[in-house]
Amino acid sequence: MSKPLRKPVRFPWLLAYAIGYLIFLYLPVLLLPLFSFNDGTIVAFPMKGFTLKWYAQLGAQDTLLQAMANSLIVGAVTALVATSLGLFAARAYVRYRFKGREVSEGLVMLPLVIPGIIVASSMLVLFISLGLKPSLTTVILGHVFVALPFAVSIMKSAFDDFDQSLEEAAFDLGETVIGTFRRVTLPIVAPGIVASLLVTFTVSFDEFVLAFFLSGNQPTLPVYIWSQIRFPAKLPNTLALGSLLLLASVLLLLTAEYFRRRSTKSA
Repeated sequence: MSKPLRKPVRFPWLLAYAIGYLIFLYLPVLLLPLFSFNDGTIVAFPMKGFTLKWYAQLGAQDTLLQAMANSLIVGAVTALVATSLGLFAARAYVRYRFKGREVSEGLVMLPLVIPGIIVASSMLVLFISLGLKPSLTTVILGHVFVALPFAVSIMKSAFDDFDQSLEEAAFDLGETVIGTFRRVTLPIVAPGIVASLLVTFTVSFDEFVLAFFLSGNQPTLPVYIWSQIRFPAKLPNTLALGSLLLLASVLLLLTAEYFRRRSTKSA
């Protein structure tokens, strides 16, 4: 009786590639919180000891707190404006077929492929020519331009599987267009709206190039961090601050993904 042939053992190249890629991508990021607990000011192994003093010193820096407030204001306003525009744009792209729809959608997504330095320098020239000095207002305008594609993409996924018969049933029962949108459409796509708000806020909060060109004497937090990196004595505080921002960004993105998935399931 012949023995059954054994399948050749194959090395999982794809799995090895995925693991190697993740290590290459995230290992430098993981070193950031590690060295934020280092008792020394030099970022090198071996570490000199464990300390929390760099985190404790963050609350006593007025310039840092002001930059944090600037970023929160810019991020919140950007998220509200970009999500509001993205909501109606996504509804139009999914629900209606009109002349120039593909061109319009392509223009909305264009900021994703234009180099940030080109956008920032162009906006700086444009705003100065219009009489707008660099400030938080110009930063918000620039961030809305950059965050809008993310809002449209998220809201399109929320509207893609939306059952239009629900709106038609509301119309048959005598509800107005605005009433139907408020009572039927918005509750169903609400998880998508929350996801869009969180993602666009994160995009704005972490953005550096536009803020560097357009903030003037009102720096946002990324601009403040860049200014501190030039001084070796400030590096431990910057690492501690960066670790907190990293944690906040991950939590926001995980929350946004949760609401995005809820939006897709409920639609």
